[in-house]
Amino acid sequence: MVEPLKPSEARKLIQHILKDGYVTYSRPHAIDRMKEREMDTSDCINILRGGKVSEGEYENGSWRYRVETPKMAVVVTFVAEDELMIVTAWREKR
Repeated sequence: MVEPLKPSEARKLIQHILKDGYVTYSRPHAIDRMKEREMDTSDCINILRGGKVSEGEYENGSWRYRVETPKMAVVVTFVAEDELMIVTAWREKR
């Protein structure tokens, strides 16, 4: 896998990982943010299923991709072609 991926390529890889791979969570950061913002893993999976993927940004040594719905967002990084990690998650301001 050669990064950065185009949003459409990242979307396809996310869909592949959701079907046949692994979704992990940055510990403790993502888990803590989810608790603070009253989110759970099913919220994150739903965002990955239906959210809009943005252009990758290089940060802290890895490419990160924001996936957003009108109400919530996550930032992911690809660990491998069959694994992604949720770095952080939040709710959009109400």
